[in-house]
Amino acid sequence: MKKGILYGIGAYVLWGFFPIYWKFLHVVPALQVIGHRISWSFIVLILFILLTKQWQDFRAVAFHPKTVGTYALAGVLLSINWLVYVWGVNAGFIVETSLGYFINPLLSVLLGVIFLRERLRLAQWIPVALAAIGVFYLTYVYGRLPWIALSLAFSFGIYGLVKKLAPLGSLYGLTLETAMVFPAALIYLLFVNSTGEGAFLHEGATVDLLLAGAGIVTTIPLLMFASAAKQIPLTMVGILQYIAPTLQFLIGVFIYKEPFDRSHLIGFSIVWLALVIFWVENYLAHRAAAEPIPELGEG
Repeated sequence: MKKGILYGIGAYVLWGFFPIYWKFLHVVPALQVIGHRISWSFIVLILFILLTKQWQDFRAVAFHPKTVGTYALAGVLLSINWLVYVWGVNAGFIVETSLGYFINPLLSVLLGVIFLRERLRLAQWIPVALAAIGVFYLTYVYGRLPWIALSLAFSFGIYGLVKKLAPLGSLYGLTLETAMVFPAALIYLLFVNSTGEGAFLHEGATVDLLLAGAGIVTTIPLLMFASAAKQIPLTMVGILQYIAPTLQFLIGVFIYKEPFDRSHLIGFSIVWLALVIFWVENYLAHRAAAEPIPELGEG
C-alpha cells in the first residue's frame, strides 16, 4: 500500500504544478495547446501500448460501436475540460480553476444521485448545500457566475460519470478517448500551420519542446494515478485528490499574485468546510460499515 500512496501523491503533486507548465506556453493560444496536448498524448499512449505488446488486447476490447461512442463522448468532455483549464490558467484565473476541482467531488456525488439513483445519507446533503451556498456567495463577490470553476467541475464531473459507465480500464480508456478526438485536433493544427498562425516550429525550440512534452506530462500522472487506484482504498484516493487544487490555489495566490481578499476567503472557506464535513462523514460511515457485527452472546 505504501507504494500506492506514493504513486497517488506523485500524481496529484504533478497535477498541482500544471499551472506553471501551462504558463510557460502563454504565448500559444489555448486551443492550439489543447490540440497539441491531445495529439501528443495519443502518440505517447499508443506507443506505450505497442511497446508493451498490448495492441492485440487493446484492439480486442476497444473497437466495438457502443464502446467507441462512449469514449468519443468522454474525449469531447475531457477536451472541453482541458481547454477551459489551460485558458483559465493563462488568463490569470488559477485560483478560480482550483475552485472547480474543489467543487468537483461534491458535484460528482450529486450527479450520482441524479443519474445513477444513488442515495445520499442525510448528513451528506449538508456539505452539498454548503458548497452551493459557497458558489452563490462567490458569484456575488465576483459580480458574475464563476463560470470557469463551474465549467471545470461540470465537464470533469460528467466525464467521471461517463467513465464510471464505460467498460475499459484507465490506460485503454484514455488511449481510445484521445484517439476519438485526435483526428479533429490534428486537422486543426495542420490548418493553423498552413495559415501561418501555428506556434509549433515558429515560436522557438523551448515552445516546441513544451508542446511536444504536453503528451508526456499528461500521461505520466494518469498512469501513476491508475497504479495508485489499484493499490490503495478509494477513501485514501479521495483524501489525496485535494493535493492538486490546494497546490494550484497556492500557486495562483503566492506565485502569480492573483487577487484573493477577505471576501474570497469567506467563499472558499464555505466550500472547504463542506469538503471537511463530507469526508469526515464519509470516513465515519465507512468505519461503521467495516466494524464486525457482534455475535449472539458477545459483550
